[in-house]
Amino acid sequence: MSKEVQYTVLGAVVVAALAGYLAWQGGYSGGYSNGYAKAVADTKATQQELAKKATDEAAKAANPFQATNPLEGVTVNPFEKAAQKLNPFSE
Repeated sequence: MSKEVQYTVLGAVVVAALAGYLAWQGGYSGGYSNGYAKAVADTKATQQELAKKATDEAAKAANPFQATNPLEGVTVNPFEKAAQKLNPFSE
């Protein structure tokens, strides 16, 4: 082989090695490190969401009757509004 071919091959190997290194370190479009960090963040968020759902379901299972207040929204005197409309001068 001539010296020109050897230098061309050596230059191509160096350029390919440099490009591979930069891609691995995140030099080109994020690379491995940014993708890994995003995957870790997504995994943690998913785990937190699943833990919250499991906690809510466990709380519901602990109280199977789900008691509610039957008097919720009831006023003290339901006829008070009718009395005011019939006699607007009463206090």
